[in-house]
This record gives sequence, structure tokens and C-alpha cells, in this order.
Amino acid sequence: MTARDLHSNIKTVQLIDPIVGNNTAEGTPAAGLDTRGFDSAELIGLFGDSGDTLSGAVKIDVILEDSDDDAAYAAVTDPNVALVGSDPIAAAPDSSGIVATIDAPAEDSRKIRVGYVGSKRYARLRYVFTGTHTNGIPIAQLGLLSHGSAPTDG
Repeated sequence: MTARDLHSNIKTVQLIDPIVGNNTAEGTPAAGLDTRGFDSAELIGLFGDSGDTLSGAVKIDVILEDSDDDAAYAAVTDPNVALVGSDPIAAAPDSSGIVATIDAPAEDSRKIRVGYVGSKRYARLRYVFTGTHTNGIPIAQLGLLSHGSAPTDG
């Protein structure tokens, strides 16, 4: 058992309440994760089992975005700004800011972790649905902050 206390040294922020995402949630942006007062930020996209058959024509792109003002967001295209977890479908952002594409049945029911190391104050993941998602997919998003200048409040 570890003697280190992670619990008291992180702040968690729910950025998307759990919903069933589909075409009516097209491009549903998460709330921005405000990094002010913290030196470390992690965005976690959570996905359940899709009610639709995923393919190249029915898919979800996960896009990393950042902002100075929590209003005007832009896709992050610099691969040095994102630290991507070990998930095999996640990668450094491409020229559109895409860090993962969920386009096969074996790719749903997972988490996508992206560490944000950019200079903007706010960061988020946006989910863009392509094709017809009639039944949808359960999605949520969580932000983690650490290395703060004040005690965290969980």
C-alpha cells in the first residue's frame, strides 16, 4: 500500500455530464477545464458501448481544443501540446486537432486520456459525430488538475 496522498492533491471537474451522444449532440463541446492555479491538466473522455454499428462512415472524432477566454476555442494541432495515454486508438493531434477516432465496435467502451501542456488557460475535448447515430453512445468527460498553488477541493 502506498503512503502517498494523491486524493488531496488533485481537483476533479465534471466537464460533460453523462449523456447518450448521437447526431443531436453533434459537436457537443465539453465545458472548458480552467487550468488557472494549476500546473498539470488531464482530460478524460469516457465512452460506453455504442448502440450503433461503428465504421468509417459512422464514427466519433475526439478533438482537443484550447482557449484563452473559455469562449473562442480552436483545435490544438501542435503535437507537443498533448500527452496521449497508452490507448491504442489515441495519438498526438493531427492537423484538425483529432486525438482519437472511434470507428469500430472494438473501439467503444473505453477512456481516452489526454494531458494538456499548452499555454492557454482552458482546454477541453469535443466529440464530433459522423454518420447516423440513431441509438447513440454513452459519453462523459472528466478533467483532472494537479500541482496547484492552493489546496484542492476534489
